[in-house]
Amino acid sequence: MTTALLAPTRHRSRTAPLAAGWLALWGVLALISTRTGTGYPFGAGDRDSEANLLRLVPASAGPPLFAAVLLTAGVVALAMSGPAAHPSRPLRVLLLGYGWAVAFVLAVVVPDTRVLIMLGYAPILLLGAPFGWPPVDYSDVFTWTLLCKGAAMAGGVLLGLAVLGWQRRTAGACAVCGRDGADRGWTTPAAAARWGRWAAWTAAVIPTLYALTRFAWAAGVPLGISRDFLDEMHRTGLVWAGAGLGACAVVGAVLTLGLVRPWGERFPGWMVGLAGRRVPVALALVPATLVALSVTAGSLGLLTAHRFWELVGGLSVTTLPMLLWPLWGIALGAAAYAYLLRRRGGCRRCGRD
Repeated sequence: MTTALLAPTRHRSRTAPLAAGWLALWGVLALISTRTGTGYPFGAGDRDSEANLLRLVPASAGPPLFAAVLLTAGVVALAMSGPAAHPSRPLRVLLLGYGWAVAFVLAVVVPDTRVLIMLGYAPILLLGAPFGWPPVDYSDVFTWTLLCKGAAMAGGVLLGLAVLGWQRRTAGACAVCGRDGADRGWTTPAAAARWGRWAAWTAAVIPTLYALTRFAWAAGVPLGISRDFLDEMHRTGLVWAGAGLGACAVVGAVLTLGLVRPWGERFPGWMVGLAGRRVPVALALVPATLVALSVTAGSLGLLTAHRFWELVGGLSVTTLPMLLWPLWGIALGAAAYAYLLRRRGGCRRCGRD
């Protein structure tokens, strides 16, 4: 059984080389930026640098640092794509530690609130573009810096998948499902349904609280802010952008509850053509994971920004939902994982249930 589990797999042969290629591509771009002195998207090149921890890295050191980290991580990912071996414990710990650290930095530290805001406003921007609303210059919205942040998150996810597969294989577990025959009661479908329900409701309540403050402002209620500030937002139209973001948050909260409701496993009857069919696991899992990463990254950048604390002036009904964003990201990630545990069934590769 152990020999079969350590054999090459489709998951391994696709994810690890793809991660290596992606990291190498951006590592080469970082080398070019080091040589030319242009193109570095962070620090002075980032208009939202105050909400990004990369502001602490000098602009002159950023490109060579990224080049070294990305190219080294690419080599590590490529090494993990080969046949599973039995490395020494120190070497295994070193490779796993480096791989997970780089994956975390790329997926959570490099992105910030800008990625989360884009996810929230994407429906408005896409639906309103043909009608010229909202009146924004899209070249100011979709920038080189935003592209790099999105690419970093994608690279972090790819590297994380590669490291996870290698970690499983070198531990004698199934590279696909992670099962190794040990009894872990909390991963059973019944247990996942219990703790996943708490996680899903937590992940649904927090964005709803955020949305309520934005709806109150749109209705003219200065909840947590001064009347003058509210009047200014109404004059500039900013309040309606907040209401739109709040609406997206409510939709996301409802979809989050789908992770623990029957209609999250089978399409409801009102969906003509899909009614009664099983919901593909990836259809729920991928968006939930993306939002969980974006929320966690956004909260890390936001809560470490000095300007944020200067603007909010302390704890209030306005800032409390944003202070709960780290919990939102963790809870949503946990709810998505519980959904996977409930829906994955038996593994086609190792045969374990």
